[in-house]
Amino acid sequence: MIYEYIINNFKKGEPIFLNEIPGSSKEVVRQEMKRLTDNKKLVRVYNGVYYYSYKTSFGTEGKMYIEDFIDKKYLFNNGKKEGFITGYMLVNKYGFTTQNPSVFEICSNAATTKQRKIEIDGYKMIVYKPVAQITDENINELEFLDLMSVIDKYSELKGEEYRSKLRKYVQDKNINFDIVKKYLPLYPNIVYKNIYEGGLMNELV
Repeated sequence: MIYEYIINNFKKGEPIFLNEIPGSSKEVVRQEMKRLTDNKKLVRVYNGVYYYSYKTSFGTEGKMYIEDFIDKKYLFNNGKKEGFITGYMLVNKYGFTTQNPSVFEICSNAATTKQRKIEIDGYKMIVYKPVAQITDENINELEFLDLMSVIDKYSELKGEEYRSKLRKYVQDKNINFDIVKKYLPLYPNIVYKNIYEGGLMNELV
């Protein structure tokens, strides 16, 4: 049974994609998922995305874990890196701001348009198509360039504190500036300015 397979292979709150469910045909799987949804054993949150119903420790209806959805849909594909968090959330992730953004911004190979706004289970997202195909070999450098394209707007740090944290980020992520230079022309001019003000211009020459 499909429901038994789901219970045995997915955690509470984990998004379940239609193409992850085995069956004799896609139509049979789709009909069974609809039946389970109608019987309130599954919750459909988006086209082809479900999770199984459960109660929290407080007795309330459980929700899908949005971070797991983002990971499975946009950031990884069969273990390979396909995308990264960008925008305000990227600046927050590495400690340049303490503000928590209300919108998830994601750069992913899974994007089919330059920019798309969607809402999943009450969470707002903006999904961007990358300037180049994201691979394990260039993901750190593309993430760095995305960071440099917005950091002037969102960073709460200034002066030496800002430059010190930026240098640590570059070291920790092992940024290859030969790869950065390859993709730099695809980004707006503000990236050059932010790299210069971050004290990293020598890395480009």
